[in-house]
Amino acid sequence: MNKIYILLGTNLGDRFHQLEQARALLASQVGIITQASSIYQTAAWGVEDQPAFLNQVVLINSKFQAAECLELTQGIEKQLGRIRKKKWGERVIDIDLLYFNDDIINIPNLHIPHPFIAERRFTLEPLAEIAPEYVHPVYKKNNVYLLDNCRDELPVKKISNDEPY
Repeated sequence: MNKIYILLGTNLGDRFHQLEQARALLASQVGIITQASSIYQTAAWGVEDQPAFLNQVVLINSKFQAAECLELTQGIEKQLGRIRKKKWGERVIDIDLLYFNDDIINIPNLHIPHPFIAERRFTLEPLAEIAPEYVHPVYKKNNVYLLDNCRDELPVKKISNDEPY
């Protein structure tokens, strides 16, 4: 089984419901969710003039390879109504593959580990919550170290920790 850390994000519509639907579709189409972080409210990154996001990281055990997972997660985004208009713009759902086992993958449209992990507090807070000692395969530093050294100063606030995983 492949272990995949995935970041979920949403800043449009019923954000809690969007996360719930994304988790349900991931569980039915990609693999078994074995862990889920708390839900965090975060300021928008990249394009800051938009509503705040809800973010969560899940760990999935999956039989699928990385490229297949990307295809499946993009299909889930489409199912949930995501329309790609503007890079880093507002969205109903965003599903990012962060880590895939300890693999380093650089092919068109798929870069693992996700290239912005170390730059985004909204990714590192929930990631460090469920995988504090996981070592980034490129930087050779764990998630807590990356979080402690992250220069992103945008606010990230834990708002829920009652997930059933």
